[in-house]
Amino acid sequence: MVIVAGAGIAGLTAALALARNGFRVVVLEQAERLEETGAGIQLSPNATRILIDLGLEDRLRPLAIAPEALRVLNAASGREIVRMPLGEAEQRYGAPFWVIHRGDLQAALAAAAARQLDITVKLGLRVEDFVAHPNGVTVLARGSTGTTEERGLALLAADGLWSLVRKRIGHGEPPRFAGRTAWRGLIPAREVAPEFREPLIHLWLGRDAHLVHYPVKAGRVINVVVITADDWTAPGWSEPASRADLVARLPARAWAPTARALVGLPEAWLKWALYDRQPIRRWSTGPVALLGDAAHPMLPFLAQGAAMAIEDAAVAAQCLARQPGDAASALRTYCAVRRARTRKVQRAAARNGERYHLAGPNGWLRDTAMRTMGGKHLLRHYDWIYDWRPPAAFSSA
Repeated sequence: MVIVAGAGIAGLTAALALARNGFRVVVLEQAERLEETGAGIQLSPNATRILIDLGLEDRLRPLAIAPEALRVLNAASGREIVRMPLGEAEQRYGAPFWVIHRGDLQAALAAAAARQLDITVKLGLRVEDFVAHPNGVTVLARGSTGTTEERGLALLAADGLWSLVRKRIGHGEPPRFAGRTAWRGLIPAREVAPEFREPLIHLWLGRDAHLVHYPVKAGRVINVVVITADDWTAPGWSEPASRADLVARLPARAWAPTARALVGLPEAWLKWALYDRQPIRRWSTGPVALLGDAAHPMLPFLAQGAAMAIEDAAVAAQCLARQPGDAASALRTYCAVRRARTRKVQRAAARNGERYHLAGPNGWLRDTAMRTMGGKHLLRHYDWIYDWRPPAAFSSA
């Protein structure tokens, strides 16, 4: 049996991948129930390929939108800079590019896990400690009724940015605030201009801020995210936010009327602090390894946080399947396979974060370079991300 800490995207994907490879799985989740939370996420082909391979296509395709393009606009003028043809993704990479509500994805993963006899999800239990021993690992979890123990051959910790398991294996430094916040809102599609209901991802680049929006929920809802330079003093890492405060951060002199009008529509906003961490070399100790944000939190400027977690889950399961009698070696191999790629994506996301918020002459140079490159060439620029497959030596049967 393998124990998974966390029933988010990384944890549930890991559970499904492990069950497919013949393992029994127990998932320990601190929440008392799995709820539809968050907002939209982008699933590039490197992620959808794995989800489809796990049998989730029929559940996800009716809820997801396959955008025809990423439409990049200058925030001040409202003019299109470039259009990257995402509609070519399935033909080019063998898997679609989808946008979907995070809650729909988690619900599909949870439903698939519930149908698997080899997967047990236990809610209301937070993994707090573990002890490795020659036959595997004993995990201590705490809930409202006290503590419980689970024994397994390995522990995969998908317990997020504030991972207790990460701290337990020797990485105790706290996440660091990245100087930006993400404002998230949802708008009924009927309330927005017809051009914003189209199957497109819109990305507006402005001074010290950018705006992303696209349809989710089979086109019924528009997901809106604004990322701004900011301070953060609130406890926790999210809080309800004021529409007036956000609109004031996007002044009319720097933002086109259509963009400001869209941002003015949601009645409720939730503001999230963006955090990151210094990269670490050691993601595992003995039969315990980190997945997703617990190992390598991503700033959201490449839309790869969920995708990297899904990749981690697939590779970790495959490595354990190849060496079920030596979980420690299997998880060292998993870390070796994943470390360089996730670090490269982290660096690329951070660079995008700087480019997105340029203005003045530097912003003009950015726009000119993207326009000159053109949409097709821009898509090819991301081949190394989107065309990824598990290394051949670890491919499942």
